[in-house]
Amino acid sequence: MTSRFDDLGFDAEFLGPEEEQKARVSERIFTVARKAMRQIPFMEDVLAAYYCALDPATPSRVRGAIFAALAYFVMPFDAVPDMLVGIGFGDDASILLGVLALVRAHVRDEHLAAARKALHPETDSAAP
Repeated sequence: MTSRFDDLGFDAEFLGPEEEQKARVSERIFTVARKAMRQIPFMEDVLAAYYCALDPATPSRVRGAIFAALAYFVMPFDAVPDMLVGIGFGDDASILLGVLALVRAHVRDEHLAAARKALHPETDSAAP
């Protein structure tokens, strides 16, 4: 059976089962997001995409793309080490922006609200 990735020469099994992707990302997403907030101004959108990926109504191909980008984001070792001040999250930001542009139509208001609440738990979610 051929997969939708055959045309691209990409083996979807490389990313592992979706449940394993979800577990790896979920373990670290909030810690890394709070650390990266100073360097990535669209972190709220990144977390909204995370909540979008957890939503069962989101198509599986969209969830897969989001989890792949988020897995790269939360990995401690990548092309440019995150500990390099000023440029460490640059490669992560590029990948995240690309995926966010592709999946933006699937991110709903409730995903954004959950992201705001996760990033700023001390503020009232009803406030603008």
